[in-house]
Amino acid sequence: MLLKRLYEDGLAQASYLLGCEQTGRAIVIDPNRDVGRYIDAADEEGVDITDVTETHIHADFVSGARELARRTGAHLMLSGDGGPEWQYRFAAAEGAKLLHHGDRFDVGTLRFDVRHTPGHTPEHQCFLVTDTTMNDRPVGMLTGDFLFVGDVGRPDLLERAAHVEGTMISMARDLFRSLRGLGDLPDYLQIWPGHGAGSACGKALGMLPSTTLGFERVANWAFQIDNEDQFVRGVLAGQPEPPTYFARMKTVNRAGPEPWPEMDSLPEIHVPGVRRALSTGVAVIDVRPSVEFAAGHIPGTLSIPMGDSFATWAGTLVDDQRDILLLADDARRLRGAQRLLALIGLDRVAGWSGETARHTWEVEVGPLERVQQVAPQGVAGQQRTVIDVRRATEWDEGHVPGARHIYLGDLVEETRDLPRNLPIALHCQGATRASIAASLLQKEGFTNVANVVGGYRAWTEAGLPVERDSQASS
Repeated sequence: MLLKRLYEDGLAQASYLLGCEQTGRAIVIDPNRDVGRYIDAADEEGVDITDVTETHIHADFVSGARELARRTGAHLMLSGDGGPEWQYRFAAAEGAKLLHHGDRFDVGTLRFDVRHTPGHTPEHQCFLVTDTTMNDRPVGMLTGDFLFVGDVGRPDLLERAAHVEGTMISMARDLFRSLRGLGDLPDYLQIWPGHGAGSACGKALGMLPSTTLGFERVANWAFQIDNEDQFVRGVLAGQPEPPTYFARMKTVNRAGPEPWPEMDSLPEIHVPGVRRALSTGVAVIDVRPSVEFAAGHIPGTLSIPMGDSFATWAGTLVDDQRDILLLADDARRLRGAQRLLALIGLDRVAGWSGETARHTWEVEVGPLERVQQVAPQGVAGQQRTVIDVRRATEWDEGHVPGARHIYLGDLVEETRDLPRNLPIALHCQGATRASIAASLLQKEGFTNVANVVGGYRAWTEAGLPVERDSQASS
């Protein structure tokens, strides 16, 4: 049996290529939109992709299942569980086979048994894998967003992200029952999950790429709670704020995602074009590191530093109906940003600008804008309003005394009534989210914005006082 994990760092997302070495047949499970990657991987391994499926309708990236099946001529298989509201709208047109709990299919000598595991989503399925050339017992299970290393899939996304009211508690109960339904499976069973640490599809995902069911039974918090009501409270507590684009992804992937866009070389946009873009509502995104953005940027631009959280914040803050202009000094960073945008369905990248545009702006238009930097020890002395833009769970674990908590995704709305000349010091855990926050406030007309150098991490490392549960401590 061939097993190849293809991991997308920018989404903390795992796809899997499983192949039968005797027949040369292979299946891809949970492909994202960059389907060329899977075709190349199959070619490298000397197998043909004959089947494609996915564990559920994804919320955090555009699915590539339909396009991969089209390009390879593979059989497309999709979940038929979960009820009428959670059926794939394009399944019939694509000739997809609908899978149900208890179904079985073969890919060469590999046998796959389908298990309906609702909880993260109503239609979610897992796939037990048996290599029949070795044994008649399953060797592993592809668990998608149901069971992770150290965690389970969150059951609140339909309500909190897709706004399907009244589903959180019922989905949490389904998740509890799905987990208890694993009781007939052996401890040695390998677990191959759909996400790793950094994904917003859970709250405490581990770093390891795989695990075993036996280890999760003794180490994963979700298996330690036998009372259903207690489990419901535990799984809903402390979940991170869901990125706002998740609702759009569910709709796109249920209706039928578009194929991967052409990644032709982008035209360079000069200063007149940048000014026009800023005045017409184009999303002008500066993807440089936060320290470079702070040192000088074109006024009105949005800082989203290229990195592992780029897709999350671009999806949260950028309207998919607007054109996008990328500002980058590095070709690799530019290509990476364009690719990550496409993975979440933001295809309208119209061009790019770089260092030349900033220099020209200073000469022909006016000074670049800068973000002041203030050391943690200097925050109190400058008498600034400190705004903490981290997640609620991070805030609860400890925060700067007297700070105001406004989650980054709510920052613009929550600061509408503040005076534009108010001295503000922003911080997150490190630097990225504070840089985004500063750009948002400057874009909204705030004139006295600073970032706390090193964020909350630097604050605590300096031994400065922190507050927890409204009680100050050091």
